[in-house]
Amino acid sequence: FTVTLWTILGLDVRCVYHFSPLEAQQIGKLAKKWSATVLLATPTFLRSYLRRCEPEDFAHLEVVVAGAEKLPTPLCDAFEEKFGVRPVEGYGTTELSPLVSVNIPPSRSQSGEVDAKEGTVGRPVAGVAVKTVDPESFEDLPVERPGMLLVKGPNVMKGYLHEPEKTADVIRDGWYVTGDIAKIDKHGFIEITGRLSRFSKIGGEMVPHLSIEETIGQFVQGGNQDELIVVVTSVPDEKKGERLIVVHTKAMTKSPAQVCEHLKKAGLPNLWIPGADSFMAVDEIPVLGTGKLDLKALADLAKRKFCC
Repeated sequence: FTVTLWTILGLDVRCVYHFSPLEAQQIGKLAKKWSATVLLATPTFLRSYLRRCEPEDFAHLEVVVAGAEKLPTPLCDAFEEKFGVRPVEGYGTTELSPLVSVNIPPSRSQSGEVDAKEGTVGRPVAGVAVKTVDPESFEDLPVERPGMLLVKGPNVMKGYLHEPEKTADVIRDGWYVTGDIAKIDKHGFIEITGRLSRFSKIGGEMVPHLSIEETIGQFVQGGNQDELIVVVTSVPDEKKGERLIVVHTKAMTKSPAQVCEHLKKAGLPNLWIPGADSFMAVDEIPVLGTGKLDLKALADLAKRKFCC
């Protein structure tokens, strides 16, 4: 609503709407017909456009902004190679109205500074402050130290309707607790390293699913980023607390043993390496209508197979 409705109404620009971002070919046709210059999407949808749209559909694109989930560099490479424009990443949550930060493409930069840094979600927008804190003690952390990301500013919601206790859990002294683990560099660029819900506590250590996913993805897909074929989740484990599970489609051509061996060679700690018996194949990775991973459906799939 903020970007594609109110921004459009407040500026002298026009917008093309379609009811489903899943219909890639139709979106390509609309972009071509109306000479669209700006595209907003998620990495999941960008993969779909890579598969189903032609270069001439996006011939007029100047800016592509992705959010909702991590934007992999190989996906940026593939999109730029086919359509001639490199996607940038932004970040926000519903509770933050929703924008927190965004990378500004060089074609839109109006400052003498570097406004974009790949691998990050950009710097906070004007009037918004961010910091990282220890997830348990909530003590402030220094620059470059990963921790829980907190956000403060006029974009922070008043609270959840009729739920004061839930509101108190996520807003502390005016700071909104995002639930995302991030680090902030000395120039203010924010790098999201994972969501707290996408960490497993194994043997007392916090293990990030995203880092494992990215390492596996590079190994099994390389530069072929036109579909999501592997994700990591976890199930309860009596001995270690949790057990890592790799959910993949049948498009993954590497064996579990090969993947595990690659993770070892890549230098990942032993606790970060799933067992060769902790892989499961599915027809497709569950995704919400918004383009985000359906984490609940993913966890349910793993529990049904490994927690019988």
